[in-house]
Amino acid sequence: MSDKFLYALARPLLFSLEPETAHHLALPALRCAARLSLTDFVVRRPAADPRTVMGITFPNPVGMAAGLDKDGAYIDGLAALGFGFIEVGTVTPRAQPGNPLPRMFRLPAAHAVINRMGFNNGGVDAFVANVQASRFYQERQGVLGLNIGKNADTPIERAAEDYVHCLEKVYPYASYVTVNISSPNTKNLRQLQGASELDALLSQLKSAQRRLADRHGRYVPVALKIAPDMDMEQVKNVADALLRHQIDGVIATNTTITRDAVKGMAHGEEAGGLSGKPVLELSNQVIRGLKAEVGDALPIIGVGGIFSGTDARAKIDAGASLVQLYTGLIYQGPALVRECAEALRAPLALPAHHGH
Repeated sequence: MSDKFLYALARPLLFSLEPETAHHLALPALRCAARLSLTDFVVRRPAADPRTVMGITFPNPVGMAAGLDKDGAYIDGLAALGFGFIEVGTVTPRAQPGNPLPRMFRLPAAHAVINRMGFNNGGVDAFVANVQASRFYQERQGVLGLNIGKNADTPIERAAEDYVHCLEKVYPYASYVTVNISSPNTKNLRQLQGASELDALLSQLKSAQRRLADRHGRYVPVALKIAPDMDMEQVKNVADALLRHQIDGVIATNTTITRDAVKGMAHGEEAGGLSGKPVLELSNQVIRGLKAEVGDALPIIGVGGIFSGTDARAKIDAGASLVQLYTGLIYQGPALVRECAEALRAPLALPAHHGH
């Protein structure tokens, strides 16, 4: 039985449930299946296709985006799906409940989801304990990105303290750390993308990173995750700041606050971040804009609206070195990982001449 077929059976059940309920059902089920090695019979993992980005060798270029596993509780389950890397979080210094329920909505007609979760998580200490408990971490099975944010009640002018606090806590366990300043669901968070705020934040993070590299005897790359809702002038400013502060990578992009693609649909006017197909082109535009500014000086991880191998290819063509999935996985199921990995497989070099 193929993973595609099984997901086609499971999806109507999952989609009949309230989205957050489905989420709380699917992840423990996946973890359980991985523990019992059931996933080995069902999931056909992509063949190795290593890429070196930010000084890290990724087994294949298709990753799991942050947000699905905010507390790092399901790393081993996700690892069973064949991702080249897994990013968990966003985590904040202190535990927080996030926004009131309901806060997640499916828009099947648009192949989209709107969420306003608001960084609900158990806090950075519980998060680190979960990471340490995972076999994936213990056995160094692959690349693990840890995504950090700020608490909702931390004033924006003290945001950098929250990020530095989280960076210090997660640093020893991360393959790379992502700094999320682009969620639309924490009040004023996106202000940190503004020129002066971004400068202040990046300089504090960079000096903390240097300090931690000395303390731990290893350098852990830091990437910044940005929003799709930026004009080219803003993209240029962000690119400039990333280069100036020698940040190691950029993840483009988070969810959008625009609603043009879902006008008139049920739940189309819900507050929050819109993900899925409507973000594909928005994020590709930001990737192209970044690429034009940074060239090969800074790697880009492309995320937003990938529902097929062709979509993944479009991200790479726009200038990304790696891609990440989230909403596409909810709609298409685990077979999407392999489909994208196969579409991105490095072509074999052809022999120089063809004899007759």
